Amino acid sequence: MIAGGHDLIGWVAGVSLGLIVAVPFVFIVLQAIFPELGRGSLAAPLRHLGRTLGDPELLRLTGHTLVLGLGVILGCTFVGVPLAVARALFRVPLALVWDVLFLVPFMIPPYIATLGWIMSLQPRGYLQQLTGVNLGPLLFSVPGMIVIMTLNVFPVVYFAVSRTIEAVGTRYSDVGRVFGARPVRAFFRITLPLATPGLAASLLLVFALAIEEYGTPAALGRRFGFEVLVTGIENRISDWPIDLPGAAILSLLLVGLSLIAFMIQRRILVARNYDTVGGKPHAKLKRPLGRWAIPVTAAFAVVAFLATGLPILAILATALSRTLSGGLKLSNMGFENFVEVFHNTGGALQALVNSLSLGVGTALLAGALGALTAYAVEKGRGRGRVALDVLAMLPSALPGVVVAVGMILAWNQPALPFTPYNTAFILLLAYCCILLPQPVRYATAAFQQIGDNLEAAARVAGAGPLTVFRRIMLPLILPSLVTSMLLVFAVASRELVASLLVAPVGMMTIAGFIWRQFDQGSVGLGMTMSFIAIVITTLIPMALIALLRRFAGERFTGLH
Repeated sequence: MIAGGHDLIGWVAGVSLGLIVAVPFVFIVLQAIFPELGRGSLAAPLRHLGRTLGDPELLRLTGHTLVLGLGVILGCTFVGVPLAVARALFRVPLALVWDVLFLVPFMIPPYIATLGWIMSLQPRGYLQQLTGVNLGPLLFSVPGMIVIMTLNVFPVVYFAVSRTIEAVGTRYSDVGRVFGARPVRAFFRITLPLATPGLAASLLLVFALAIEEYGTPAALGRRFGFEVLVTGIENRISDWPIDLPGAAILSLLLVGLSLIAFMIQRRILVARNYDTVGGKPHAKLKRPLGRWAIPVTAAFAVVAFLATGLPILAILATALSRTLSGGLKLSNMGFENFVEVFHNTGGALQALVNSLSLGVGTALLAGALGALTAYAVEKGRGRGRVALDVLAMLPSALPGVVVAVGMILAWNQPALPFTPYNTAFILLLAYCCILLPQPVRYATAAFQQIGDNLEAAARVAGAGPLTVFRRIMLPLILPSLVTSMLLVFAVASRELVASLLVAPVGMMTIAGFIWRQFDQGSVGLGMTMSFIAIVITTLIPMALIALLRRFAGERFTGLH
Protein backbone atom coordinates (compact mmCIF):
# COMPACT_ATOMS: atom_id res chain seq x y z
CA MET A 1 0.00 0.00 0.00
CA ILE A 2 2.85 2.42 0.77
CA ALA A 3 5.74 2.61 -1.66
CA GLY A 4 9.42 2.27 -0.70
CA GLY A 5 10.75 0.96 2.59
CA HIS A 6 7.45 1.48 4.41
CA ASP A 7 5.61 -1.27 2.51
CA LEU A 8 5.33 -3.73 5.37
CA ILE A 9 4.15 -1.18 7.95
CA GLY A 10 1.70 0.26 5.41
CA TRP A 11 0.26 -3.14 4.58
CA VAL A 12 -0.10 -4.12 8.25
CA ALA A 13 -1.89 -0.86 8.98
CA GLY A 14 -4.04 -1.13 5.84
CA VAL A 15 -5.18 -4.71 6.48
CA SER A 16 -5.90 -3.96 10.14
CA LEU A 17 -7.90 -0.84 9.32
CA GLY A 18 -9.75 -2.75 6.65
CA LEU A 19 -10.87 -5.42 9.10
CA ILE A 20 -11.68 -3.08 11.98
CA VAL A 21 -13.14 -0.07 10.14
CA ALA A 22 -13.85 -0.71 6.47
CA VAL A 23 -15.50 -4.14 6.67
CA PRO A 24 -18.22 -3.14 9.20
CA PHE A 25 -19.00 0.07 7.29
CA VAL A 26 -19.16 -1.76 3.95
CA PHE A 27 -21.57 -4.30 5.41
CA ILE A 28 -23.84 -1.51 6.65
CA VAL A 29 -24.00 -0.17 3.08
CA LEU A 30 -24.54 -3.66 1.64
CA GLN A 31 -27.27 -4.47 4.16
CA ALA A 32 -29.06 -1.23 3.31
CA ILE A 33 -28.99 -2.22 -0.38
CA PHE A 34 -29.56 -5.98 -0.11
CA PRO A 35 -32.15 -6.77 2.60
CA GLU A 36 -31.54 -10.53 2.34
CA LEU A 37 -27.79 -10.24 2.89
CA GLY A 38 -28.01 -11.95 6.27
CA ARG A 39 -29.29 -15.07 4.51
CA GLY A 40 -26.45 -14.99 2.03
CA SER A 41 -28.60 -13.66 -0.80
CA LEU A 42 -28.30 -10.51 -2.94
CA ALA A 43 -31.91 -10.77 -4.09
CA ALA A 44 -34.40 -7.88 -4.15
CA PRO A 45 -31.93 -4.97 -3.89
CA LEU A 46 -33.28 -1.74 -2.38
CA ARG A 47 -36.62 -3.41 -1.65
CA HIS A 48 -36.49 -2.21 1.93
CA LEU A 49 -35.37 1.32 1.07
CA GLY A 50 -38.74 2.73 -0.02
CA ARG A 51 -40.59 1.25 2.93
CA THR A 52 -38.07 2.58 5.46
CA LEU A 53 -37.77 6.05 3.94
CA GLY A 54 -41.54 6.27 3.57
CA ASP A 55 -42.17 5.32 7.18
CA PRO A 56 -43.64 8.31 9.10
CA GLU A 57 -41.61 7.11 12.08
CA LEU A 58 -38.40 7.99 10.22
CA LEU A 59 -39.45 11.61 9.80
CA ARG A 60 -40.29 11.79 13.51
CA LEU A 61 -36.95 10.25 14.56
CA THR A 62 -34.99 12.55 12.25
CA GLY A 63 -36.89 15.60 13.44
CA HIS A 64 -36.30 14.72 17.08
CA THR A 65 -32.59 14.16 16.36
CA LEU A 66 -32.23 17.56 14.71
CA VAL A 67 -34.18 19.28 17.50
CA LEU A 68 -31.89 17.68 20.07
CA GLY A 69 -28.69 18.52 18.18
CA LEU A 70 -29.68 22.13 17.49
CA GLY A 71 -31.00 22.58 21.02
CA VAL A 72 -27.72 21.42 22.53
CA ILE A 73 -25.83 23.78 20.20
CA LEU A 74 -27.93 26.69 21.50
CA GLY A 75 -27.47 25.57 25.09
CA CYS A 76 -23.69 25.25 24.74
CA THR A 77 -23.54 28.65 23.05
CA PHE A 78 -25.50 30.22 25.91
CA VAL A 79 -23.41 28.52 28.63
CA GLY A 80 -19.99 27.98 27.09
CA VAL A 81 -19.32 31.12 25.05
CA PRO A 82 -19.81 33.77 27.82
CA LEU A 83 -17.67 31.73 30.23
CA ALA A 84 -15.02 31.24 27.54
CA VAL A 85 -14.93 34.97 26.75
CA ALA A 86 -14.56 35.85 30.42
CA ARG A 87 -11.81 33.25 30.85
CA ALA A 88 -9.90 34.45 27.78
CA LEU A 89 -10.05 38.22 28.21
CA PHE A 90 -10.31 38.84 31.96
CA ARG A 91 -8.58 37.81 35.16
CA VAL A 92 -11.20 35.42 36.50
CA PRO A 93 -10.70 34.46 40.17
CA LEU A 94 -9.77 30.77 40.60
CA ALA A 95 -9.51 30.37 36.81
CA LEU A 96 -7.44 27.16 36.96
CA VAL A 97 -9.89 25.64 39.45
CA TRP A 98 -12.78 26.22 37.05
CA ASP A 99 -10.76 24.70 34.20
CA VAL A 100 -10.20 21.53 36.22
CA LEU A 101 -13.84 21.32 37.30
CA PHE A 102 -15.02 21.80 33.71
CA LEU A 103 -12.79 18.89 32.65
CA VAL A 104 -14.63 16.49 34.97
CA PRO A 105 -17.78 16.19 32.76
CA PHE A 106 -15.49 14.68 30.11
CA MET A 107 -14.62 11.97 32.63
CA ILE A 108 -18.21 11.18 33.59
CA PRO A 109 -19.97 9.11 30.92
CA PRO A 110 -23.13 10.97 29.80
CA TYR A 111 -25.40 8.06 30.69
CA ILE A 112 -24.05 7.98 34.25
CA ALA A 113 -24.44 11.75 34.64
CA THR A 114 -27.99 11.46 33.31
CA LEU A 115 -28.83 8.77 35.87
CA GLY A 116 -27.54 11.14 38.56
CA TRP A 117 -29.82 13.90 37.27
CA ILE A 118 -32.78 11.51 37.27
CA MET A 119 -32.14 10.63 40.91
CA SER A 120 -31.92 14.33 41.78
CA LEU A 121 -34.88 15.82 39.90
CA GLN A 122 -37.44 13.05 39.56
CA PRO A 123 -40.58 13.23 41.72
CA ARG A 124 -39.56 12.56 45.34
CA GLY A 125 -35.96 12.86 44.21
CA TYR A 126 -33.18 14.49 46.16
CA LEU A 127 -34.13 18.04 45.22
CA GLN A 128 -37.72 17.59 46.38
CA GLN A 129 -36.57 15.89 49.59
CA LEU A 130 -34.25 18.80 50.42
CA THR A 131 -36.28 21.79 49.21
CA GLY A 132 -39.79 20.57 48.45
CA VAL A 133 -39.40 21.66 44.81
CA ASN A 134 -40.47 19.12 42.19
CA LEU A 135 -38.73 19.63 38.84
CA GLY A 136 -39.85 16.26 37.47
CA PRO A 137 -41.97 17.84 34.69
CA LEU A 138 -38.93 19.80 33.50
CA LEU A 139 -36.65 16.79 33.73
CA PHE A 140 -38.92 14.58 31.62
CA SER A 141 -39.21 17.02 28.75
CA VAL A 142 -37.26 18.00 25.66
CA PRO A 143 -35.93 21.23 27.25
CA GLY A 144 -34.86 19.26 30.32
CA MET A 145 -32.99 16.70 28.21
CA ILE A 146 -31.31 19.50 26.24
CA VAL A 147 -30.19 21.17 29.49
CA ILE A 148 -28.69 17.93 30.81
CA MET A 149 -26.86 17.19 27.54
CA THR A 150 -25.65 20.80 27.41
CA LEU A 151 -24.08 20.45 30.85
CA ASN A 152 -22.37 17.26 29.65
CA VAL A 153 -20.74 18.73 26.54
CA PHE A 154 -20.45 22.51 26.99
CA PRO A 155 -16.74 22.15 27.99
CA VAL A 156 -16.04 21.40 24.30
CA VAL A 157 -17.13 24.96 23.48
CA TYR A 158 -15.63 26.49 26.62
CA PHE A 159 -12.10 25.21 26.05
CA ALA A 160 -12.06 25.68 22.27
CA VAL A 161 -13.43 29.22 22.29
CA SER A 162 -11.43 30.41 25.31
CA ARG A 163 -8.16 29.19 23.78
CA THR A 164 -9.03 30.71 20.39
CA ILE A 165 -9.95 34.11 21.81
CA GLU A 166 -6.89 33.99 24.05
CA ALA A 167 -4.74 33.55 20.93
CA VAL A 168 -6.51 36.43 19.18
CA GLY A 169 -6.02 38.67 22.22
CA THR A 170 -7.35 42.18 22.58
CA ARG A 171 -5.02 44.04 20.25
CA TYR A 172 -7.44 44.05 17.29
CA SER A 173 -10.39 45.22 19.37
CA ASP A 174 -8.14 47.87 20.93
CA VAL A 175 -7.44 49.21 17.45
CA GLY A 176 -11.18 49.31 16.81
CA ARG A 177 -11.72 51.27 20.02
CA VAL A 178 -9.04 53.77 18.95
CA PHE A 179 -11.19 54.43 15.89
CA GLY A 180 -14.28 55.06 18.02
CA ALA A 181 -15.90 51.64 18.48
CA ARG A 182 -17.43 50.94 21.86
CA PRO A 183 -16.06 47.87 23.72
CA VAL A 184 -19.14 45.73 23.04
CA ARG A 185 -19.19 46.67 19.35
CA ALA A 186 -15.45 46.01 19.03
CA PHE A 187 -15.88 42.58 20.56
CA PHE A 188 -18.81 41.51 18.36
CA ARG A 189 -17.44 43.02 15.16
CA ILE A 190 -13.75 42.13 15.56
CA THR A 191 -12.77 39.67 18.32
CA LEU A 192 -15.66 37.22 18.05
CA PRO A 193 -15.53 36.93 14.22
CA LEU A 194 -11.80 36.22 14.45
CA ALA A 195 -12.62 33.39 16.87
CA THR A 196 -14.92 31.77 14.29
CA PRO A 197 -12.64 28.72 13.67
CA GLY A 198 -12.73 27.61 17.31
CA LEU A 199 -16.42 28.46 17.70
CA ALA A 200 -17.51 26.71 14.52
CA ALA A 201 -15.39 23.62 15.18
CA SER A 202 -16.64 23.25 18.76
CA LEU A 203 -20.33 23.84 17.97
CA LEU A 204 -20.32 21.41 15.06
CA LEU A 205 -18.57 18.84 17.26
CA VAL A 206 -21.25 19.44 19.90
CA PHE A 207 -23.93 18.77 17.27
CA ALA A 208 -22.24 15.51 16.27
CA LEU A 209 -21.87 14.42 19.91
CA ALA A 210 -25.52 15.26 20.63
CA ILE A 211 -27.03 13.33 17.71
CA GLU A 212 -24.74 10.35 18.37
CA GLU A 213 -25.36 10.12 22.12
CA TYR A 214 -27.30 7.02 23.11
CA GLY A 215 -27.32 6.98 26.92
CA THR A 216 -29.29 10.16 27.65
CA PRO A 217 -32.06 9.61 25.03
CA ALA A 218 -32.37 5.97 26.10
CA ALA A 219 -32.41 6.64 29.84
CA LEU A 220 -34.43 9.85 29.78
CA GLY A 221 -36.08 10.44 26.40
CA ARG A 222 -37.85 7.10 26.31
CA ARG A 223 -39.64 7.96 29.55
CA PHE A 224 -41.66 10.64 27.78
CA GLY A 225 -41.72 9.14 24.27
CA PHE A 226 -38.90 11.18 22.72
CA GLU A 227 -37.16 8.70 20.41
CA VAL A 228 -34.24 9.71 18.17
CA LEU A 229 -32.33 8.00 15.38
CA VAL A 230 -29.88 6.35 17.77
CA THR A 231 -32.59 4.74 19.88
CA GLY A 232 -34.53 3.91 16.70
CA ILE A 233 -31.52 1.95 15.43
CA GLU A 234 -31.20 0.12 18.73
CA ASN A 235 -34.91 -0.74 18.68
CA ARG A 236 -34.59 -2.32 15.24
CA ILE A 237 -31.79 -4.67 16.24
CA SER A 238 -32.91 -5.52 19.77
CA ASP A 239 -36.73 -5.75 19.54
CA TRP A 240 -38.62 -8.44 17.69
CA PRO A 241 -39.05 -8.53 14.73
CA ILE A 242 -35.40 -7.76 14.00
CA ASP A 243 -35.06 -5.23 11.18
CA LEU A 244 -31.41 -5.26 10.08
CA PRO A 245 -32.01 -3.46 6.74
CA GLY A 246 -33.94 -0.72 8.53
CA ALA A 247 -31.17 -0.39 11.13
CA ALA A 248 -28.58 -0.13 8.34
CA ILE A 249 -30.54 2.61 6.55
CA LEU A 250 -31.02 4.62 9.74
CA SER A 251 -27.31 4.17 10.47
CA LEU A 252 -26.35 5.64 7.11
CA LEU A 253 -28.75 8.52 7.68
CA LEU A 254 -27.13 9.24 11.04
CA VAL A 255 -23.66 9.09 9.46
CA GLY A 256 -24.91 11.48 6.77
CA LEU A 257 -26.02 14.02 9.39
CA SER A 258 -22.60 13.84 11.06
CA LEU A 259 -20.81 14.32 7.74
CA ILE A 260 -23.04 17.29 6.86
CA ALA A 261 -22.06 18.91 10.15
CA PHE A 262 -18.37 18.51 9.39
CA MET A 263 -18.87 19.77 5.82
CA ILE A 264 -20.60 22.91 7.14
CA GLN A 265 -17.69 23.46 9.51
CA ARG A 266 -15.25 23.06 6.61
CA ARG A 267 -17.22 25.50 4.47
CA ILE A 268 -17.21 28.12 7.24
CA LEU A 269 -13.47 27.84 7.76
CA VAL A 270 -12.45 28.07 4.09
CA ALA A 271 -14.82 30.92 3.25
CA ARG A 272 -12.68 33.59 4.95
CA ASN A 273 -9.17 34.20 6.21
CA TYR A 274 -8.82 34.10 10.00
CA ASP A 275 -5.05 34.58 10.32
CA THR A 276 -4.21 36.46 13.52
CA VAL A 277 -0.65 35.34 14.22
CA GLY A 278 2.04 37.45 12.63
CA GLY A 279 5.76 37.77 13.10
CA LYS A 280 5.61 40.16 16.06
CA PRO A 281 5.01 39.03 19.62
CA HIS A 282 2.14 40.63 21.45
CA ALA A 283 1.15 40.94 25.06
CA LYS A 284 -1.64 38.76 26.39
CA LEU A 285 -2.39 40.73 29.52
CA LYS A 286 -5.90 40.17 30.79
CA ARG A 287 -8.07 42.93 32.12
CA PRO A 288 -9.44 42.99 35.69
CA LEU A 289 -13.14 42.28 36.10
CA GLY A 290 -13.69 45.09 38.54
CA ARG A 291 -17.26 45.20 39.84
CA TRP A 292 -18.11 42.18 37.68
CA ALA A 293 -15.74 39.90 39.63
CA ILE A 294 -18.39 38.57 42.02
CA PRO A 295 -21.15 37.95 39.39
CA VAL A 296 -18.69 36.26 37.00
CA THR A 297 -17.23 34.08 39.75
CA ALA A 298 -20.75 33.16 40.84
CA ALA A 299 -21.62 32.17 37.25
CA PHE A 300 -18.56 29.90 37.05
CA ALA A 301 -19.44 28.38 40.43
CA VAL A 302 -23.06 27.68 39.48
CA VAL A 303 -22.12 26.03 36.20
CA ALA A 304 -19.36 23.99 37.87
CA PHE A 305 -21.80 22.78 40.52
CA LEU A 306 -24.49 21.84 37.98
CA ALA A 307 -22.12 20.16 35.54
CA THR A 308 -19.78 18.46 37.99
CA GLY A 309 -20.84 18.68 41.61
CA LEU A 310 -24.52 17.75 41.42
CA PRO A 311 -24.15 14.56 39.29
CA ILE A 312 -21.27 13.26 41.42
CA LEU A 313 -23.09 14.04 44.68
CA ALA A 314 -26.24 12.33 43.41
CA ILE A 315 -24.26 9.26 42.33
CA LEU A 316 -22.48 9.05 45.69
CA ALA A 317 -25.67 9.68 47.70
CA THR A 318 -27.46 6.86 45.88
CA ALA A 319 -24.48 4.53 46.25
CA LEU A 320 -24.44 5.15 50.02
CA SER A 321 -28.23 4.83 50.50
CA ARG A 322 -29.38 1.56 52.04
CA THR A 323 -32.82 1.99 50.45
CA LEU A 324 -34.18 4.60 48.07
CA SER A 325 -37.36 4.91 50.07
CA GLY A 326 -35.32 5.84 53.15
CA GLY A 327 -34.34 9.16 51.57
CA LEU A 328 -31.44 11.44 52.39
CA LYS A 329 -31.13 10.61 56.07
CA LEU A 330 -27.95 9.83 57.97
CA SER A 331 -29.59 6.69 59.33
CA ASN A 332 -30.12 5.50 55.75
CA MET A 333 -26.48 5.89 54.78
CA GLY A 334 -23.94 3.08 54.78
CA PHE A 335 -21.50 1.09 52.69
CA GLU A 336 -23.68 -1.96 52.12
CA ASN A 337 -23.84 -1.40 48.36
CA PHE A 338 -20.05 -1.22 48.13
CA VAL A 339 -19.80 -4.44 50.14
CA GLU A 340 -22.24 -6.13 47.77
CA VAL A 341 -20.25 -5.00 44.73
CA PHE A 342 -17.00 -6.36 46.17
CA HIS A 343 -18.81 -9.58 47.11
CA ASN A 344 -19.58 -9.94 43.40
CA THR A 345 -23.36 -9.55 43.76
CA GLY A 346 -24.92 -9.83 40.32
CA GLY A 347 -21.49 -10.46 38.80
CA ALA A 348 -20.28 -6.95 39.70
CA LEU A 349 -16.61 -7.87 40.19
CA GLN A 350 -16.56 -9.93 37.01
CA ALA A 351 -18.06 -6.99 35.09
CA LEU A 352 -15.37 -4.74 36.54
CA VAL A 353 -12.59 -7.15 35.58
CA ASN A 354 -14.05 -7.64 32.09
CA SER A 355 -14.28 -3.92 31.38
CA LEU A 356 -10.84 -3.08 32.76
CA SER A 357 -9.32 -5.95 30.76
CA LEU A 358 -11.08 -4.79 27.61
CA GLY A 359 -9.96 -1.23 28.33
CA VAL A 360 -6.32 -2.30 28.59
CA GLY A 361 -6.61 -4.47 25.49
CA THR A 362 -8.26 -1.70 23.49
CA ALA A 363 -5.61 0.81 24.58
CA LEU A 364 -2.80 -1.52 23.49
CA LEU A 365 -4.42 -2.48 20.18
CA ALA A 366 -5.57 1.03 19.26
CA GLY A 367 -2.24 2.50 20.34
CA ALA A 368 -0.20 0.06 18.25
CA LEU A 369 -2.43 0.44 15.21
CA GLY A 370 -2.56 4.22 15.63
CA ALA A 371 1.24 4.45 15.73
CA LEU A 372 1.67 2.23 12.65
CA THR A 373 -0.99 4.13 10.71
CA ALA A 374 0.36 7.56 11.60
CA TYR A 375 3.90 6.46 10.66
CA ALA A 376 2.76 5.10 7.30
CA VAL A 377 0.75 8.25 6.55
CA GLU A 378 3.32 10.82 7.68
CA LYS A 379 6.56 9.11 6.64
CA GLY A 380 5.37 7.03 3.70
CA ARG A 381 5.54 8.12 0.08
CA GLY A 382 2.94 6.03 -1.75
CA ARG A 383 -0.57 6.89 -2.90
CA GLY A 384 -2.01 4.57 -0.28
CA ARG A 385 -1.31 7.19 2.38
CA VAL A 386 -4.55 8.98 1.52
CA ALA A 387 -6.60 5.78 1.83
CA LEU A 388 -5.01 5.00 5.19
CA ASP A 389 -5.70 8.52 6.45
CA VAL A 390 -9.36 8.32 5.39
CA LEU A 391 -9.84 4.90 6.99
CA ALA A 392 -8.19 6.06 10.22
CA MET A 393 -10.46 9.11 10.51
CA LEU A 394 -13.68 7.43 9.30
CA PRO A 395 -14.68 6.31 12.84
CA SER A 396 -14.89 10.01 13.79
CA ALA A 397 -18.04 10.18 11.65
CA LEU A 398 -19.40 6.81 12.83
CA PRO A 399 -21.55 6.93 15.99
CA GLY A 400 -21.01 4.08 18.41
CA VAL A 401 -24.38 2.55 17.58
CA VAL A 402 -23.43 2.51 13.88
CA VAL A 403 -20.18 0.75 14.65
CA ALA A 404 -22.08 -1.82 16.71
CA VAL A 405 -24.55 -2.42 13.86
CA GLY A 406 -21.66 -2.79 11.42
CA MET A 407 -19.95 -5.34 13.65
CA ILE A 408 -23.14 -7.38 13.91
CA LEU A 409 -23.74 -7.31 10.15
CA ALA A 410 -20.13 -8.05 9.21
CA TRP A 411 -19.28 -10.83 11.64
CA ASN A 412 -22.63 -12.59 11.99
CA GLN A 413 -22.68 -13.94 8.44
CA PRO A 414 -23.52 -17.66 8.28
CA ALA A 415 -20.94 -18.30 5.54
CA LEU A 416 -17.98 -17.28 7.69
CA PRO A 417 -15.80 -20.25 8.74
CA PHE A 418 -14.64 -18.34 11.81
CA THR A 419 -16.08 -15.26 13.46
CA PRO A 420 -15.31 -13.17 16.55
CA TYR A 421 -19.06 -12.62 16.97
CA ASN A 422 -20.40 -13.72 20.36
CA THR A 423 -16.88 -13.62 21.84
CA ALA A 424 -15.10 -10.96 23.87
CA PHE A 425 -12.99 -10.19 20.79
CA ILE A 426 -15.98 -8.56 19.06
CA LEU A 427 -16.13 -5.98 21.87
CA LEU A 428 -12.40 -5.37 21.49
CA LEU A 429 -12.86 -4.73 17.76
CA ALA A 430 -15.83 -2.43 18.35
CA TYR A 431 -14.06 -0.38 21.03
CA CYS A 432 -10.95 -0.12 18.87
CA CYS A 433 -12.97 1.09 15.87
CA ILE A 434 -14.79 3.73 17.93
CA LEU A 435 -11.65 5.06 19.64
CA LEU A 436 -8.96 4.61 16.97
CA PRO A 437 -8.94 8.29 15.85
CA GLN A 438 -7.55 9.35 19.25
CA PRO A 439 -4.14 7.58 19.04
CA VAL A 440 -3.93 8.33 15.31
CA ARG A 441 -4.35 12.07 15.94
CA TYR A 442 -1.83 12.13 18.79
CA ALA A 443 0.74 10.02 16.93
CA THR A 444 0.31 12.01 13.72
CA ALA A 445 0.95 15.28 15.54
CA ALA A 446 4.06 13.77 17.14
CA PHE A 447 5.42 12.43 13.83
CA GLN A 448 4.91 15.83 12.21
CA GLN A 449 7.40 17.28 14.69
CA ILE A 450 10.11 14.73 13.80
CA GLY A 451 12.36 15.71 10.92
CA ASP A 452 13.30 13.28 8.15
CA ASN A 453 17.01 13.57 8.92
CA LEU A 454 16.82 11.14 11.86
CA GLU A 455 15.30 8.43 9.72
CA ALA A 456 17.73 9.13 6.88
CA ALA A 457 20.72 8.87 9.23
CA ALA A 458 19.48 5.54 10.55
CA ARG A 459 19.05 4.21 7.00
CA VAL A 460 22.61 5.25 6.15
CA ALA A 461 23.77 3.30 9.20
CA GLY A 462 22.02 0.21 7.79
CA ALA A 463 18.80 0.14 9.85
CA GLY A 464 15.68 -1.20 8.16
CA PRO A 465 12.21 0.41 8.32
CA LEU A 466 11.05 -1.75 11.23
CA THR A 467 14.22 -1.04 13.20
CA VAL A 468 13.90 2.68 12.54
CA PHE A 469 10.30 2.62 13.69
CA ARG A 470 11.00 0.53 16.79
CA ARG A 471 14.29 2.08 17.94
CA ILE A 472 13.91 5.73 16.91
CA MET A 473 10.39 6.81 15.96
CA LEU A 474 8.39 4.94 18.60
CA PRO A 475 10.44 6.22 21.58
CA LEU A 476 10.10 9.80 20.28
CA ILE A 477 6.31 9.67 19.98
CA LEU A 478 5.83 7.60 23.14
CA PRO A 479 4.70 10.51 25.36
CA SER A 480 1.86 11.48 23.01
CA LEU A 481 1.00 7.85 22.35
CA VAL A 482 0.79 7.03 26.07
CA THR A 483 -1.53 10.00 26.60
CA SER A 484 -3.88 8.79 23.88
CA MET A 485 -3.80 5.21 25.17
CA LEU A 486 -4.78 6.36 28.67
CA LEU A 487 -7.71 8.26 27.19
CA VAL A 488 -8.71 5.18 25.18
CA PHE A 489 -8.53 3.05 28.34
CA ALA A 490 -10.75 5.47 30.26
CA VAL A 491 -13.44 5.61 27.59
CA ALA A 492 -13.36 1.93 26.55
CA SER A 493 -13.68 0.73 30.16
CA ARG A 494 -17.16 2.26 30.45
CA GLU A 495 -18.39 2.37 26.83
CA LEU A 496 -22.15 1.84 26.70
CA VAL A 497 -23.80 1.28 23.34
CA ALA A 498 -21.39 -1.29 21.89
CA SER A 499 -21.37 -3.08 25.26
CA LEU A 500 -25.15 -3.41 25.17
CA LEU A 501 -25.46 -4.44 21.53
CA VAL A 502 -22.53 -6.75 20.76
CA ALA A 503 -21.44 -8.15 24.12
CA PRO A 504 -21.43 -11.97 23.96
CA VAL A 505 -24.10 -13.89 25.83
CA GLY A 506 -23.22 -14.19 29.50
CA MET A 507 -20.50 -11.54 29.46
CA MET A 508 -21.14 -8.47 31.61
CA THR A 509 -19.31 -5.14 31.41
CA ILE A 510 -19.42 -2.11 33.69
CA ALA A 511 -21.89 -0.30 31.43
CA GLY A 512 -24.03 -3.41 31.00
CA PHE A 513 -24.08 -4.04 34.75
CA ILE A 514 -25.15 -0.44 35.51
CA TRP A 515 -27.83 -0.52 32.82
CA ARG A 516 -29.20 -3.86 34.01
CA GLN A 517 -29.31 -2.78 37.67
CA PHE A 518 -31.43 0.24 36.77
CA ASP A 519 -33.75 -1.92 34.67
CA GLN A 520 -34.14 -4.34 37.57
CA GLY A 521 -34.66 -1.61 40.17
CA SER A 522 -31.33 -2.14 41.97
CA VAL A 523 -30.44 1.52 41.61
CA GLY A 524 -28.07 1.56 44.58
CA LEU A 525 -25.89 -1.18 43.11
CA GLY A 526 -25.90 0.54 39.74
CA MET A 527 -24.82 3.87 41.20
CA THR A 528 -22.16 2.18 43.32
CA MET A 529 -20.65 0.65 40.20
CA SER A 530 -20.94 4.04 38.49
CA PHE A 531 -18.98 5.73 41.27
CA ILE A 532 -16.31 3.02 41.26
CA ALA A 533 -16.02 3.27 37.47
CA ILE A 534 -15.61 7.06 37.60
CA VAL A 535 -12.91 6.80 40.27
CA ILE A 536 -10.95 4.06 38.52
CA THR A 537 -11.16 5.39 34.96
CA THR A 538 -10.45 8.98 36.01
CA LEU A 539 -7.89 8.71 38.78
CA ILE A 540 -5.79 5.91 37.29
CA PRO A 541 -5.03 7.71 33.99
CA MET A 542 -4.48 11.04 35.77
CA ALA A 543 -2.17 9.44 38.32
CA LEU A 544 -0.16 7.64 35.63
CA ILE A 545 0.22 10.84 33.63
CA ALA A 546 1.38 12.71 36.74
CA LEU A 547 3.90 9.96 37.58
CA LEU A 548 5.26 9.85 34.04
CA ARG A 549 5.68 13.61 33.94
CA ARG A 550 7.39 13.58 37.32
CA PHE A 551 9.81 10.71 36.80
CA ALA A 552 10.38 10.76 33.03
CA GLY A 553 11.16 14.47 32.92
CA GLU A 554 11.33 16.27 29.60
CA ARG A 555 10.59 13.17 27.54
CA PHE A 556 7.00 13.30 28.78
CA THR A 557 6.31 17.00 28.56
CA GLY A 558 3.76 16.10 25.90
CA LEU A 559 1.53 14.50 28.51
CA HIS A 560 -1.19 17.05 29.22
